[in-house]
Amino acid sequence: MKTQHTHHNSKGFTLVELLVVIAIIAVLAAAGFAGGTAAMNRARKVSTQAAAVSIATAVEQFYAEYSALPDTSTAGSSTDVELNTTTGNGVTLLEVLAGIRDDGQNPRKIRFLTTKEGSGKKGGVIYASDGKSITGMYDSWGQPYYIWLDYDYDERLTFTPQGLSTAVNLNGKRVAVYSLGVDTPGDVKSSTLVKSW
Repeated sequence: MKTQHTHHNSKGFTLVELLVVIAIIAVLAAAGFAGGTAAMNRARKVSTQAAAVSIATAVEQFYAEYSALPDTSTAGSSTDVELNTTTGNGVTLLEVLAGIRDDGQNPRKIRFLTTKEGSGKKGGVIYASDGKSITGMYDSWGQPYYIWLDYDYDERLTFTPQGLSTAVNLNGKRVAVYSLGVDTPGDVKSSTLVKSW
């Protein structure tokens, strides 16, 4: 009597092989995610720095046109002043530079500041619903830009950036703009600052 031997050619993976494949995929995904996060952070920094430089350039162009810095109601104090782009005087400055504020400072309505429009309080200028006024300007992390203006007209700025303890000294500058470069102000370091100088 013959016994029949049937050979089953196993075409599937063993449990060990499956676990090895899953582990390899997990390692590759983690490496890709880390690289993607770093690339996104670099893109945020580049975009934020471009906006900071554009604010500083707009102030310099305003000065060249009108021989004075924009008056944000803090001028005349004979000291350097810090503004941020999400509150009163900082928003006033943005509107003057954008040529949409009708207070006589920019009588020619020159648009010195042209930057992208943000959304959800991130990545640019946020306009009021009527489109005729600005409610703020935010960096790529949803934080304000900080602007130092040389209202004593000595072309020297000395200030300590928000959240840091080391002062910055800039000679030959009428304006300096920076962003914290982080999601949470408490995480700021001198290496995270995104600056116009």
